[in-house]
Amino acid sequence: MNTARKKRIAEWAVLVAALALSACVTVGPDFQEPDVAWLSEWQTDLYGQVGKPEEQARTDLRFWTQIFNEPALNELVETARRENPTLRIAGLRILESRALLGIAGSGRYPQLQQVSGAVARVDQNQSGGQPAQDLSFTSYQAGYDIGWELDFWGRFRRSIESANAAYFASVTSQQDVQVLLSAQVADLYFAYRTTQLRIDVAERNAAIQKRSFEITENLFEAGQESELDLQQAKTQYLATLATIPDLQATLVRFRNALAALLGRTPGELPELASVKGELPAIEPLAIEGIPAQLLLRRPDIRTAAWQIAAQSAQIGVAKSDYFPAITLLGSIGWSANSLDGSPDTRSLLVGPALTWNVFDFGRIRNNVRLQDARLQQSIEVFQNSVLQAAREIDDAAISIVKTGEQQGILDDALTAAERSLELANSLYQEGYADFERVLDAQRALFAQEEQQLLNQGAHISAIVALYRSIGGGWSDMTAEQIVPEPVRDTMRNRTNWGDLLEAPLPTEANP
Repeated sequence: MNTARKKRIAEWAVLVAALALSACVTVGPDFQEPDVAWLSEWQTDLYGQVGKPEEQARTDLRFWTQIFNEPALNELVETARRENPTLRIAGLRILESRALLGIAGSGRYPQLQQVSGAVARVDQNQSGGQPAQDLSFTSYQAGYDIGWELDFWGRFRRSIESANAAYFASVTSQQDVQVLLSAQVADLYFAYRTTQLRIDVAERNAAIQKRSFEITENLFEAGQESELDLQQAKTQYLATLATIPDLQATLVRFRNALAALLGRTPGELPELASVKGELPAIEPLAIEGIPAQLLLRRPDIRTAAWQIAAQSAQIGVAKSDYFPAITLLGSIGWSANSLDGSPDTRSLLVGPALTWNVFDFGRIRNNVRLQDARLQQSIEVFQNSVLQAAREIDDAAISIVKTGEQQGILDDALTAAERSLELANSLYQEGYADFERVLDAQRALFAQEEQQLLNQGAHISAIVALYRSIGGGWSDMTAEQIVPEPVRDTMRNRTNWGDLLEAPLPTEANP
């Protein structure tokens, strides 16, 4: 090959390389987190729950210890984080998304790398009057094929971008499950405690009413009391007694619900064995004064943002089909046979290939539209999630304030009901009031004790709801924590996971 021809080939190679590099663009929109127009103007004090320094707003598990100071609850929360099936599934989805990210990342390398080989035995014998001739032989073939579609339009880069965002979404989704799990455990724990106390109240009032019934029965038998008083006393006593079995069944249902969150079968929970006494008087820690920032830090809001990022990249993947796919192909082949004197055959094929979907009858265009519609749906989900989060924070804050106000009124009402029963008994014994006044006072006392307990439970539930609504109750977990060791051992024995079961999880950042 002469020097001039070599020079022309070199010039063409430089030109082709320059065109290839200039064509290496990434089609499709780059992700931008949607702006929530109303959020900058949402400056609420949450009915007095805002005002403390920023460090008072917890988004991890510390606030359970700080606010509730319930050792049994702390133990239940930690056990649920280790054993809860739903949280474990969320952790396995992180591993799933890691594997999907690995699949997407493989697109940066040659997509086809294939070794082939074949051995064939051929037996032929000539006959028909001719001398017999053995034409049997063995043939051998081997080859190596490689194909690499160059990422001129960003198809594979966008696929990796989408898979990476989905990976981060799985991490924040697992954090959101932690938030919901912690809140569920706390809600059920205090519902169990409240029901215990309601049973105590019912039993105590039933004992008071039983005593009145027995006294009335004795007086009736002695001819000093009417049957009407007797039957009224009996009715009230039995009615109060009848509330206890339902409360006991409710207590078991709360216990079973807690057992399910701990990944256990229905039955006694050792953590609840020593739980008794009055509900704690809880004053919630005031949260920081920027509710808007709290909203955007919620794990479910971060998940929604990552899902937008993942879907945004899918538009670029779809748009890349508009352009030609340029693939570098290579093939090395070798063949031989056992016939005497037959030479081996070697072949080498190297060159580019181009494929272009010219006539697709609108398939590509409509696929881009499909991905864009899905992107807009993700944006609307994000906007709605922020709106619902604001509602949840506001609802919880007003519930805390109003149940707190109501508690003071109910405490006074209970004190009055206790005094009323005391006076009714005295007046009845002295003959200044009939027995109906005693029955009325007993009913009022039972009702007020019930109402006070229920409001206490509602107040605690509102505090739990507030911290759930600001995304509190999660902490960073290691790969070893998201999937327990026995499960990881089972997975290792079944599949080669390499180091993915121990690799550190990413620290969540903005898309």
